[in-house]
Amino acid sequence: MADRARSFLDEFLSALDGPPRLPDVALSGGGSLPSVFAVSDLAQASVGAAGAACAALVGTGRTTVPGVTVDRDLASAWFGFSIRPDGWELASPWDAVAGDYATSDGWIKLHTNAPHHRAAALTVLGVPGEREAVTRAVAGWTSDELESAVVGAGGAAAALRAAAEWDAHPQGRAVAAEPLVHREPTSAAPRSTPPAPRIDRPLDGVRVLDLTRVLAGPVATRLLAGWGAEVLRIDPPGWDEPGVVPEVTLGKRCARLDLTVPESRDRFLELLAGADVLVHGYRSDALEGLGLGAELRADVRPGLVDVSLDAYGWAGPWVTRRGFDSLVQMSSGIAHAGMAASGADQPVPLPVQALDHATGYLLAACALTGLARRRSEGTGSRWRTSLARVSRLLVDGGIAEGPDGPGIDPAPPAPGGAMERTPWGDARRLPAPVVVDGAPLRWSRPAGHLGSSAPEWESA
Repeated sequence: MADRARSFLDEFLSALDGPPRLPDVALSGGGSLPSVFAVSDLAQASVGAAGAACAALVGTGRTTVPGVTVDRDLASAWFGFSIRPDGWELASPWDAVAGDYATSDGWIKLHTNAPHHRAAALTVLGVPGEREAVTRAVAGWTSDELESAVVGAGGAAAALRAAAEWDAHPQGRAVAAEPLVHREPTSAAPRSTPPAPRIDRPLDGVRVLDLTRVLAGPVATRLLAGWGAEVLRIDPPGWDEPGVVPEVTLGKRCARLDLTVPESRDRFLELLAGADVLVHGYRSDALEGLGLGAELRADVRPGLVDVSLDAYGWAGPWVTRRGFDSLVQMSSGIAHAGMAASGADQPVPLPVQALDHATGYLLAACALTGLARRRSEGTGSRWRTSLARVSRLLVDGGIAEGPDGPGIDPAPPAPGGAMERTPWGDARRLPAPVVVDGAPLRWSRPAGHLGSSAPEWESA
């Protein structure tokens, strides 16, 4: 297990091409999530990459770099849910219609959590939002035809494909040809020398503008908040994701802006001008469509660390396709491999949304490395990755002959952790999965509702 986690970690750090003085990363613990893929190795490695990037930032301009320790069991648990409600329950993250359905020639997943995605799927199928009606209607379609129809109608769906089918698919080939991380320098930062990062709060004074939704981007910005960043999340009016908001808004302020409205767009540009990091997870052409393209962002905020993700990669015929972790698992062969290895008669996904979480920690590592480069080289930078490219990394790690190790429970591994007073009720948050010596993760505010703050920076 340690060898595979170390191999994943080396690939993450190589993709970052970060400072040459990287820390020692100790990998502790021995449990694994039950999966035919190395999910716990991926968890430990991605968390370790973020920890290493934080330690490298702290070490910039100093003689020593702090050490890093990653607990495998805790990293695996944070890939599930880190919050443990006390006397209340989390809302289901899944819509009643969402899920896997048998087609005339295979399987398809319909992702209907967002109301407009649900409406698109039901319109294509011509049925009400009842699972039995959807099941009957889907059975009359081939997988590819229904996938194309739902996506064409503005919905989100993915046909089940074997890994070999994905490798031969034009989008699979495009993803395989991409680097794990695209990185490039952008505009020069202001000439004033930023203060050295505090050892105990490495991101104190750093402003992070968060334009992300479920789940990878919010994981990244949650981690940055834990090391002291001021994170301001922006959502459009009416948007909600109740199944994960208590999980991912820890440490953040959350506001709303409608970027299609000129006044809100102007306010966003004012916020961007004061940001150090922008993290966004819209489709690859979405910000350009709003008149907020990469060149404008670099001009509005010279020295900006601009970090982004999409679902299916940055090249190929699906470059602008809507996607989520569970859909990429269907497309890229993961759910098919789980089905084949377990002898099941339906798709078997990973036990957690591992692509989202691993990508989230990689995004955080990109942001931290970008801040270190800005301090040492005086330039901003742009960083891009995708769920599909992280899926490629996991699949290339190989399939185990059986479940990966003895297995741990991804839901409630242990009591304990800090008490958190949230708007929904008290809860406990699991202990942090990574320790950077001298820079403990700690969050200054509990999780909260979307839209509960004004769209403004709290710090002067």
